[in-house]
Amino acid sequence: MGIVIKQTSKNIFTISVALVIGAINTLYFYPEFLKDEYYGLVIFLLATSNLLQPIMSLGAQHTIIKFYSSFKDKITKDAFLSSIIFIPLIVIIPITFFVVKAHDLIGDFLSLQNPIIESYVWVIFLVSFATSYFEVFYAWSRVQLKSVFGNILKEIYPRISVLVLLTLVSIDILDKESFVWWLTGLYYLRLILMILYSFSLYIPRFSFKFPDNYKEILSYSIYILLAGSAASLLIDIDKYMIPQKQAISQTAYYAVAVFIATVVEIPGRAMFQILNPMVAKAINNNDFKELNNLYQKSSSNLLILSGFIFLIINLNISSFYLLMNNDLYSDGIWVVLIISLAKLIQMSFGCGPAILATSSFYKITLPFSIAMAISVYFLNDILIDIYGINGAAISTLIVLFSFTILKVFYINYKLNIQPYNRNTIKILLIVCALYLSINYIGFEYSALIDIVLRSLIVSIIYLGLIYYLGLSKNINQTIKSIFSKHL
Repeated sequence: MGIVIKQTSKNIFTISVALVIGAINTLYFYPEFLKDEYYGLVIFLLATSNLLQPIMSLGAQHTIIKFYSSFKDKITKDAFLSSIIFIPLIVIIPITFFVVKAHDLIGDFLSLQNPIIESYVWVIFLVSFATSYFEVFYAWSRVQLKSVFGNILKEIYPRISVLVLLTLVSIDILDKESFVWWLTGLYYLRLILMILYSFSLYIPRFSFKFPDNYKEILSYSIYILLAGSAASLLIDIDKYMIPQKQAISQTAYYAVAVFIATVVEIPGRAMFQILNPMVAKAINNNDFKELNNLYQKSSSNLLILSGFIFLIINLNISSFYLLMNNDLYSDGIWVVLIISLAKLIQMSFGCGPAILATSSFYKITLPFSIAMAISVYFLNDILIDIYGINGAAISTLIVLFSFTILKVFYINYKLNIQPYNRNTIKILLIVCALYLSINYIGFEYSALIDIVLRSLIVSIIYLGLIYYLGLSKNINQTIKSIFSKHL
């Protein structure tokens, strides 16, 4: 997993920088300069565009990942890449026509609870178009095993854009309404940069010749469209449903909590950029020994790394919220714990999602995704009314836990491989023991010093145990390398 570790480390650095910038935006700039109503509006618009994005892209980015390595010569690769660029237009053109004709109807529907939404309906579709084609060209670079620059554009660029625009709002160069439209325009600049970079890596000889297996490719794209649409509901349906049941300011409080909690999945987001094409290649080459190796190592490594972040976040969460100096946002403390636990479970699945999406039995992703979407919708409908934003978090935890277990069993049934072993139990016991013991240790210092002390204690004990017990060869080698360079 040499290339995986190398590019994963670079991607983790990229995402960590993005996290710092995002934290500044989420914890200070957004609440301070947009206030709760417009902050909630931006979250709603971006979340809704994310719900639409899988439909707009027609699964083209996943199609590139799955099929590119199956083409062995430049002619067939060029025909494949030429045709894949136009696949999203099959959906984008009719959707655009529908929005033009039914704009007022859509606006009335979305703004029933919060009228402020009505003026920004077009933002949803414009951002969705830009992100759809960005993902297509990002996949283009990933199959060349070049994920770092695209990851910078994906993770850092939007957050820097927001930071700059919010700074302009703070000094009255932009107003809140202009902020939304400028942000939309910057998504298109990102798309242009991604296209130029992708073509610098590999530019095909464009033609209108379709690959011989175009029916299989189109069938896969449609399945992934449906599966991706259902899966995106799981990610963003809560941010869509909360404004329909609660004040839109609750969406802002929930978004901050989810932002903090999803830091747990940073190692996965970094690793999957390079790991997914390797999984597809192993499957296309029928190399199931390598596939099993990727599956188990990714599970152990992600559980260790995400478990560490889980502890750092949840053992310091009260102090994090004290630093925000806004008591209303602290209502999301339980959301942080619940969502971060759900993400930890999801990370333990390793490259399982890539195996499902790129294998010969990829069609199972559709019923899985639909079942998850339906489950989270009805659970949200019930639990948000009872527990508010905590109910939305509980819904996510129930669905992710249940379906992760089902997917593990399904892959084991089809391929006789599974991600867990004895080390999995050891890692989970370490995480649980440290959380339960350190959580009740109190320090009589400021919030910032408290965070530093707790994090230092967790780091020494957790990483020491992982190293001493030899739970990951890759992580042990990384630790040895760091110490050999600096000691």
